[in-house]
Amino acid sequence: MRLYSLLLGAALGSAMIASPALADRPRDQDRAFRATQEGRSMPLPRIERQVVPSMGGADYLGPEFRGDTYRLKFVRDGRVIWVDVDAATGRVIGKAGN
Repeated sequence: MRLYSLLLGAALGSAMIASPALADRPRDQDRAFRATQEGRSMPLPRIERQVVPSMGGADYLGPEFRGDTYRLKFVRDGRVIWVDVDAATGRVIGKAGN
């Protein structure tokens, strides 16, 4: 029983040490939500409503949030297309494809 208590204590202790390291890096969606709440960014659905229809049938794969920009990822005919959008204004500021 004493060994069980010791192992349980060690497991809990290591979990408590490891959990702050996992929480250090906020996810894109958390950073985007905070930026929207602070008025530094438009809501992503609003940006998507502006950009997705302009991509002429390309499949939309999703966003990345980069602080002051969103990078929307599309694919058309097997080619990836990145569209960079100013998060504050919703204006497209660049496109890149390979």
